[in-house]
Amino acid sequence: MEDCSNIRSLSPEKVERCMSSMQTGTQMVKLRGGSKGLVRFFYLDEHKSCIRWRPSRKNEKAKISIDSIREVCEGKQSEIFQRYADGSFDPNCCFSIYYGEHMESLDLVSGTGEESRTWITGLKYLMAGISDEDSLAKRQRTRDHWLKQTFTEADKNGDGCLSISEVLQLLHKLNVNLPRQKVKQMFKEADTDDKQGTLDFEEFCSFYKMMSTRRDLYLLMLTYSNHKDHLDTDDLIRFLETEQKMTNVTKEHCLEIVSKFEPCSENQTQCVLGIDGFTCYMRSPVGDIFNPEHYEVNQDMTQPLSSYYIASSHNTYLMGDQLMSQSRVDMYAWVLQAGCRCVEVDCWDGQDGEPIVHHGYTLTSKILFKDVIETINKYAFIKNQYPVIMSIENHCSVPQQKKMAQYLTEVLGDKLDVSSIPTDPSGLLPSPEALKGKILIKGKKLPPNIDENAEEGDVSDEDSADEMEDDCKLMNGDTSMNRKQAENVAKKKLDNLMKESKIRDREDPDSFTITALPPPGKPRDKSALKGKLEDSIDTGDEANVGGNKHLARSFMGNFSKCKKKTSKMRKSSSFEDTDTDQESSGGASKGPPHHSRKKKTMKLSRALSDLVYTKSVGILDFDAQVGSCSWQVSSMSETKAHQLMQQKPVQFMRFNQRQLSRVYPSPYRVDSSNFNPQPFWNAGCHLVALNYQSEGRVLQLNRAQFYGNGNCGYIRKPACMCEGSFNPVAEDPLPGRLKKQLILKIISGQQLPKPKDSMLGDRGEIIDPFVEVEIIGLPIDCCKDQTRVVDDNGFNPMWEETLVFTLHMPEIALIRFLVWDHDPIGQDFIGQRTIAFNSMIPGYRHVYLEGMEEASIFVHVAVNDITSKVRAVSGIKGLFHRNPKQASLDSHAAAMLSRKPTFGAHLLRRTASAPTKGLPKVMGGFPEISTDTKDCSLEGATEKRESEEGPLLHHNGDTASEKSWGLSTNGQVHPDDSKVQN
Repeated sequence: MEDCSNIRSLSPEKVERCMSSMQTGTQMVKLRGGSKGLVRFFYLDEHKSCIRWRPSRKNEKAKISIDSIREVCEGKQSEIFQRYADGSFDPNCCFSIYYGEHMESLDLVSGTGEESRTWITGLKYLMAGISDEDSLAKRQRTRDHWLKQTFTEADKNGDGCLSISEVLQLLHKLNVNLPRQKVKQMFKEADTDDKQGTLDFEEFCSFYKMMSTRRDLYLLMLTYSNHKDHLDTDDLIRFLETEQKMTNVTKEHCLEIVSKFEPCSENQTQCVLGIDGFTCYMRSPVGDIFNPEHYEVNQDMTQPLSSYYIASSHNTYLMGDQLMSQSRVDMYAWVLQAGCRCVEVDCWDGQDGEPIVHHGYTLTSKILFKDVIETINKYAFIKNQYPVIMSIENHCSVPQQKKMAQYLTEVLGDKLDVSSIPTDPSGLLPSPEALKGKILIKGKKLPPNIDENAEEGDVSDEDSADEMEDDCKLMNGDTSMNRKQAENVAKKKLDNLMKESKIRDREDPDSFTITALPPPGKPRDKSALKGKLEDSIDTGDEANVGGNKHLARSFMGNFSKCKKKTSKMRKSSSFEDTDTDQESSGGASKGPPHHSRKKKTMKLSRALSDLVYTKSVGILDFDAQVGSCSWQVSSMSETKAHQLMQQKPVQFMRFNQRQLSRVYPSPYRVDSSNFNPQPFWNAGCHLVALNYQSEGRVLQLNRAQFYGNGNCGYIRKPACMCEGSFNPVAEDPLPGRLKKQLILKIISGQQLPKPKDSMLGDRGEIIDPFVEVEIIGLPIDCCKDQTRVVDDNGFNPMWEETLVFTLHMPEIALIRFLVWDHDPIGQDFIGQRTIAFNSMIPGYRHVYLEGMEEASIFVHVAVNDITSKVRAVSGIKGLFHRNPKQASLDSHAAAMLSRKPTFGAHLLRRTASAPTKGLPKVMGGFPEISTDTKDCSLEGATEKRESEEGPLLHHNGDTASEKSWGLSTNGQVHPDDSKVQN
């Protein structure tokens, strides 16, 4: 099978043969979990954008987009193929396509080996082409594909044209609520060919362009063009420097923008940017809220490993729950390519002397340790070269440990780093830069006092991370229970869990980030305790918002009755508990430790011990570890870590300055749900291990955290977390340091879809959207606010509202944009985008909702240094600063358009972007705006321009400061704090 370099060097003739054969189609067998496969006809669509098959009950939805394909594997490598007996299929005819967020597999068997090779080669060629595309080309291709798909789906009778009735049905599906007369008028203007009464695809594109011409962008253009219907290069320079915070923007750069984005040849000749070109520019990647420089590594990578957060996976091999799901080597390939840099390998004795990987005492399937190591070796450094930590949970006998050491040495070769393991482990850990291309083993290690000639020795088995609670074990040495009986037990446990806890990592109006931990010394009442529990447990549910929250919060106590019986015998004053003890319902007592309990030990092979880079240890008392070794990794459950944060937050932070710590999910999360990682990042924990198979809110936060440094899996911790004293739960964690004020103007939305779980799907009512913004960071910074509701408009709602937030420590804050559909009996989740504060750029920006092709919200971002007290004010001057009860866009538009009515009135009459009335926003008062700030991201136009041309879109009268936003000479934004300080 061709690698990437060979794929790109294929001859045009071979590529054309592959594409032609795939578009003609091939009959293949689609394998399922059962014994019988399905014969289906597979083909590549005309746009080469997705694979389709027929027949299928999914009809048009039976497809896989090329964009979503993660990997194409030749042969019988997938777990589905392993279910079939040897000899069932010719390996040369087999291949698997892995796609989507959860690495689902489409397992196919072709009639001949040649057909299989054609599909594998063709798919890899298409995937390579997509990965080579620049972001603008990719965005344009996505939009073109979306328009074609929308047209095809709206063409109910398949005649290649849309009638007025089909267009009206399409508008309802797109959440557009326009008067029928206005729709007919735009339909008539777009219908220019001889076949009157229908729109072909080109005419539909004209109609759609007419309908989607945006009022907000048009008024923005008028403001900076002195009410001309275009922006010349001088206008564009002024806009980019004043609003978008670019410096030294040249005329040549503006001409490049015109050449790249202006579709009108007449405007190109005159070197101006019209409304269509301006819209294309603002909708392109350069108008995205995410700093494009953060797609690459941009932080200092030369500090010790203990100075970084490291993207980490828990029970990496599992596809689903912790009791009965499949184990797959493909999960290692997926998480490593998704940016994860610490993977977990649970090792147990297997048959024929071959160590295996699975979740012990459960019915999860087993995979070979050797296959796992080979997969890690293959995929560790495909996306980036920064080191991979392999966290080995060793439950094997000495002979199989030696086999593990053999495979690690033979398969990983020079990638396995053993050379830099010091004889004196008191020094600092190397940096990610120094360890590029290396795989580090984290595991148990023989103590130095053991005879160096001994081939094995005893080590403590009480510091094993992820040790399962007896309550969760299905196969706990009970030989009388067969697999079927164990499966019934597992299903009952899972069913009870789903019914009672309803915990899913989804949206929750009462987010766990809102309740801050009380500062030390203050009384902890019941409500605070309740908040703390929510802090540790992700309790949201998009589909059941406002459900039984007490049931959700009871998740960790699901088996509490059993635990209470044993916890009394387990309490200990120190933190050297096993993970079983860590889950005890009581905290650490203040009595002397109980030494009567015999310590658990295990035999460890020297061959395996010698390969260990960072030693796994339990959490001891902090005071006893003042001079602890930086080459140790202390693993603890979320419950223990949360307890430490409450009891000793400053000591916990200092502990994390000296050595690595790993936090993993509670053993009671048998459904593979995730906990909120932010409190542990606040405490400086390095390896916060999450269940990557459970997509939802928590993984969205995790992605946002690590995307800010090229998604390389390493994020530099703030300087105050790397040295000195710092209390993350204090009311004023950084006294004397200037706070930041984040001012977000939520202006409009674009093409917001109906909720995924809408009962009537596309036929349901047009949505009533509102935007919620949530700040997730230090407890003192956690808060959220929302806009008013706009009725009956998901296509282009206008909010024009300002939300203001104060941040004590913005460098670790995540900003979460959520879009909801208001309903009389609740609210439905539409979409979200989460971004690290440091990755946002100032000015007018689009926030594209994650996982959606066209849906976005249009905002303005400004950041100020707060230098004095704040007071409540009624609003900020400007077009998109809506007072709670007035300052509608209509009144301002009327004033501006009266100056030049002809073109503007004609354009605005044709567009669908008129503001819609909505429910008034419920607020306890006006937002607090700093009255004495240094503007870090927003430089308003001068008072002179305002008096000459009317109110401008963003002007707060302050003297601008470029303190936080260093700007480049080529028209690109360079936030200074994108490189984290020391």
